[in-house]
Amino acid sequence: MLLLTSRNISSLVVDTLCDQAGPNTAIACFYFDYTSQKEQSPTNMLGSLLKQVVAGLEEIPEHIVQAFKGGKRFLGGRGLQLSQIVELLEITLSSQPTFLCIDALDECIAAHRLKVLSSLRLILQKSPDTRIFLTGRAHVRGEIESRLGRVTVTLFISPKKEDIYGYLQARLDEDTNPDAMDDCLEADILKKIPETVSEMYVRRTATIRPFPSCPLTDAHLDSC
Repeated sequence: MLLLTSRNISSLVVDTLCDQAGPNTAIACFYFDYTSQKEQSPTNMLGSLLKQVVAGLEEIPEHIVQAFKGGKRFLGGRGLQLSQIVELLEITLSSQPTFLCIDALDECIAAHRLKVLSSLRLILQKSPDTRIFLTGRAHVRGEIESRLGRVTVTLFISPKKEDIYGYLQARLDEDTNPDAMDDCLEADILKKIPETVSEMYVRRTATIRPFPSCPLTDAHLDSC
């Protein structure tokens, strides 16, 4: 029994894509983390996606080579700006089917989140064979639909008490120091934690832009 978090779900999606996507399909992913919000700027995030896509190519496109050479002309060199990265992604992704998986969008700073979504909209407009899988708490759904349009499929995912109970039981069975746990404490853990998590848990939203012949079938999503 496995308690699925958004990170688990995104990993499942990426694994499925890697197993079933065609040889000419690019796959890139990014995981937002609230403990690294300042470092995870839109520039860094989209730059990471660009780096992953380019790493999968047999040869680095000339437009990317020239962009980085242009940055070196400045004193000490400088990284690419957000607008440049978006343009490079538009050009690069326009030539191949691509899946971008972005996890925990709600953990991105609100101001950054708007720039990320606006940038993704521009990329989708210029790259018709690009599809995006997003996860985040339900409150970001409106932002996603506003920035990316309503051509999306949204799934609400929340844990069942029996799943939480099964996960806890499995972890307790793997305890390397069983003598530290008595029957009363174990029973208390198995009773209170599932109730608390169910009350506090905020539903996650998985948003998918439909893609013809997408390997993420209903059966895969239902398994989540």
